[in-house]
Amino acid sequence: MNAFARFRAAAVVWLLAGGVGLGLAFGAGALRAEPLSALAQYEPGRSAIHLSEGALTLSLGLSQPVPYRVFMLDSPPRLVVDFREVDFGAAAPEALVNAAGMKGVTALRWGKFRPGWSRLVAELDGPYAITRAAERTTDPAALEISLKPVDAVDFATRAGTPQSALWDLPQPADVARTHPRQDGTRPLIVVLDPGHGGIDPGAEAGVLREAVLVMTFARDLKEQMTRAGIKVIMTREEDVFVPLETRMSVARAVGADLFLSLHADALAEGEATGATIYLLDDKASDAASEKLAERHDRADLLAGVDLEGHDDEVAGVLMDLARTETQPRSTRLAGSLRDAIKGAGLSMHKHPVQGAAFSVLKSADIPSILLELGFLSSPADQARLNDPVWRGAMSAAIVKGVISWAGADAVEGRKLRQ
Repeated sequence: MNAFARFRAAAVVWLLAGGVGLGLAFGAGALRAEPLSALAQYEPGRSAIHLSEGALTLSLGLSQPVPYRVFMLDSPPRLVVDFREVDFGAAAPEALVNAAGMKGVTALRWGKFRPGWSRLVAELDGPYAITRAAERTTDPAALEISLKPVDAVDFATRAGTPQSALWDLPQPADVARTHPRQDGTRPLIVVLDPGHGGIDPGAEAGVLREAVLVMTFARDLKEQMTRAGIKVIMTREEDVFVPLETRMSVARAVGADLFLSLHADALAEGEATGATIYLLDDKASDAASEKLAERHDRADLLAGVDLEGHDDEVAGVLMDLARTETQPRSTRLAGSLRDAIKGAGLSMHKHPVQGAAFSVLKSADIPSILLELGFLSSPADQARLNDPVWRGAMSAAIVKGVISWAGADAVEGRKLRQ
């Protein structure tokens, strides 16, 4: 391979990584003509976290080199590494942290982030700066990232999601044409949102993972809705991470008539059991609801999503005005789902409809509901969620509730047009 070809191969890696401007450095081996697009395997036996005289080093053994990028985020301080693509398999990130004695890195998570990309997020015990990031492309391949402690002010000037035309999230929805309220003259458009996914598994109980359970349920529900004549779009079709803002953007982009987010969380407090329907409410119904909402938002943060930003006061006022129409429709939808689920003889929480400030429900123009199908902290709910007969009955009840709501909502929509 001539010098130009070697340079071009290195430039591709540099572009995918976001460039040296992100504090990313490559060793001389990056110029080798190694394939950098296939799936790499994580090798725990060659991986470690070291802290020596304040300097922190993360070493990852890989089966082959891959394109990657590295950056820092704040609140809490954390290191984010994106790969295209690494399969971490069944390796537990806690094992790497525990072996290091929780020095420097206080928590670690990894997994699929979006199709074709994996992500590693390391929570740090304070502000650090990246001093070196190098990938060895010779056999055995490895990625080594070194960091040094810095003061908070210096860290703040370096932290933040890098700008890249290949990566920025989320892409804005095309909303040039106003989507008319449904009036029964066309198929209902429903966006199903299986919670969590990829690097964010959600609640866990033994081998059960919330992200997998709700994905399985969503597929069953989509099939039943489609047979009933409803057009269904999913925010994710596989085990990948989807940021909260992107989930809402999907609904807006397709002109959804309603948004239904599906979860199966766990609550350490009390003995929560049965399906629970949540509406958007800045004041949570109880402490448990508030903690659930906080946990869902924190999942984005722990997956390395940059939550920095400021609310636009004018936009906030306009959204509140839009909700004066949308929120009553959401409330009626919650009631219709509650009646259908109870009517089918399925278990519900003693307070079946509650309020909480779930960010995923904040679309001002789309009736939105979050449905906790059950709680993984409840053995009875675990059994139900694993039972295909129960899933079929719950799906049928949800379809019945949605259709009942849509009929009444369409009548009101036609009257408003007149």
